[in-house]
Formats: sequence, structure tokens, C-alpha cells
Amino acid sequence: MPRAGLAPILVRVWTWSFSTSAWPVSGGIFDIPGKEARLKELEKRLEDPTLWQNQEEARRVSQEAARLRRTVETFRSLEGDLEGLMELWEELPAEEREALKPELLEAAKKLEALYHETLLNFPHAEKNAILTIQPGAGGTEACDWAEMLLRMYTRFAERQGFEVEVVDLRPGAEAGVDYAQILVKGENAYGLLSAEAGVHRLVRPSPFDASGRRHTSFAGVEVMPEVDDTVEVVIRPEDLRIDVFRSQGHGGQGVNTTDSAVRIVHLPTGITVTCQTTRSQIKNKELALKVLRSRLFELEWKKKQEELQKLRGEVRPVEWGSQIRSYVLDKQYVKDHRTGLMRFDPQNVLDGDLMDFIWAGLEWKAGRRQAAEEVEAE
Repeated sequence: MPRAGLAPILVRVWTWSFSTSAWPVSGGIFDIPGKEARLKELEKRLEDPTLWQNQEEARRVSQEAARLRRTVETFRSLEGDLEGLMELWEELPAEEREALKPELLEAAKKLEALYHETLLNFPHAEKNAILTIQPGAGGTEACDWAEMLLRMYTRFAERQGFEVEVVDLRPGAEAGVDYAQILVKGENAYGLLSAEAGVHRLVRPSPFDASGRRHTSFAGVEVMPEVDDTVEVVIRPEDLRIDVFRSQGHGGQGVNTTDSAVRIVHLPTGITVTCQTTRSQIKNKELALKVLRSRLFELEWKKKQEELQKLRGEVRPVEWGSQIRSYVLDKQYVKDHRTGLMRFDPQNVLDGDLMDFIWAGLEWKAGRRQAAEEVEAE
């Protein structure tokens, strides 16, 4: 089928999803038959009056059903339109195809949105995200880089219409932050930000070096879902040590002068969570317990993943220094080392314009994008 001039997403998704081997049986990467079957199961559950005795479970089932219904209906409406447009495109002479481009581009936008939904088809993708940033070795330079990343992800969240709540923020000794943890609230916040977990590398002439020498800094980003009551995490009160203390900060009129900061230590695992961002001790305790639940859930999940990896016979630990992305400011580029995607507008990237990196990273995680070969001269 001639495809010259078609939007790239149409060519790519047509190849994957409308081929004779993938489309009729499985629905290709969209798996529409599977989604339709799951939707029928959920609709039966929603008809059961006993479901509504548990409001939280009813809400979860309703949201999943709504997402599936939206995907199935949109895809089915596009299916006939696209097949007709593609057949017409093939039959028309080249000089008459231009008239079809507006319709094809509009269909491509809808199809791309559906394709992106398939990249978020993994456990807890729809949940809020808890994002933690910690500077690597490098003192003030690394702390400043951690603060730049904090601003980048805050701006990204704002662009998506997400809400950001600071859980813990510890200033660096001279500049930047020594530790930052935020809760990002919004649909698919964890799914999107999960692609950002890893080591981020900054290369620039240091503003903290009087001679302006080039410095390399690292910071680690950790992303985990905020688990709610639908995920069973047992926390026994006797396993907790809860301390309260006075919030720390740079000083000034806004400094907290009450013992409202909360530190919770989970004694069996040694996991420690601190929250000191609000003036309410109760609110800080609630936030700290949320993070602790997610940390304990992540711990159990990692144990299961390690067991599965051992059964597969391959364990590849992620080591410090194995950066996923480099931000080279003096040469004006940002490169993702997993996908090979490069941008030449680092200031826009640092201002939260991350969606192309995120979708590429999710494609890489889903095995739909090959790992990039490292060819980099700095």
C-alpha cells in the first residue's frame, strides 16, 4: 500500500495493528477484543447492588469501565473511517490526495492518543505519583542540579494540569536541595512519570566555579505509585516509631516555629519517611503515612520482581552512573540514552516540556523502541 505523505503515526500504527497477522485475532497493540471482554465483565459487576456497599471499590470499577469504554468506542469509530481513507488514498492520483490530508491528520491525532493509552497499560499507571530526587556526589553543584530537576518536574506537572504537593524538602548546605519528594496528583501521573526514573546527568560550565570550568553532576530520580486502600499494605502501629520536631528551613518570616514536622520509622524494614512541609502536624503525619505505604508496597513488588528475574536466569542491577539522560547545556542538547531521542532546546526541556521524552521512554519500556547505540562526543 503506498504510504508516502501519510502522518508517521498512521504508517507505524497501521503496520503494527492493521496487519493481517495482528489485527483480526488480537486487535494488535490495541487489543480491542480483550478490552471489550474486560468491559463486559466490569459492566456486570456494576449491575451488582452489593458492589456499591464498598464505595471505594465501586469508584475503581467505574473508572476502569469508563476508560475502557472510551477507548473501545473511539477505536471502533476510527476503524471504519481509517480503512476508508486509506483505501481512497491508495486509489486517488497523487495530485488529488492533498484534499484528504486534513482528515488523515485529524484521524492521526485521535489514533496517536489511543496508541499512547496502550503505553500506559501496566499496573498502577493510573495512580498518583510520588517522585523523589536525590543529588549524587558533587556537593553544591549536584544539589543545584537536583533543584533544577525539581523545578522541571513541577513545571511538567503544571503543564499537564496535575496538582503538586511537596512532601519533604531539605535544602542543600549552600544552594539547591539535598532531598526532595513531591506527590503528583492526576490521572496517569505515575504511568507518565515512571519513564523518568533513573539517573540524570548534567554537563555545564559551573556557576559555582570562579574559573567557569565544565562540571558533570548526577541526580537520581525515583518514582513510585501512591497506593490507596484498594492495595493491601499491612502497617501495624507497634511497628512504627513516630517522632515530631521543628521544621527546618532557610529562615525568615515564613520559618515554622512549632513542632509540626513528623518522622515515621518503620522498625521492621528501617524505612524512614519525613514530612515537614505544612504547619499542621496531623497533615504532615497523613502525608508521611501515604509515602510509607507506597514505599512498603514498592519494597514487596521489588522482591517479587527479583524472584522472577532469578527464575529467568538474568539479573541486571541498575548501578549509580548508568544515566538514562544527559543534559549538555554548553552544547545545547539533551539526549536520552535509552531511546536515542535528542532535543536541541535544553531550556524548554528544563521548563517541563518532556512529553516526547516520556512517550519515547514508555515505548522503550514496552519493547516497541530499540535501545539506542551510544555514539556521543562531548
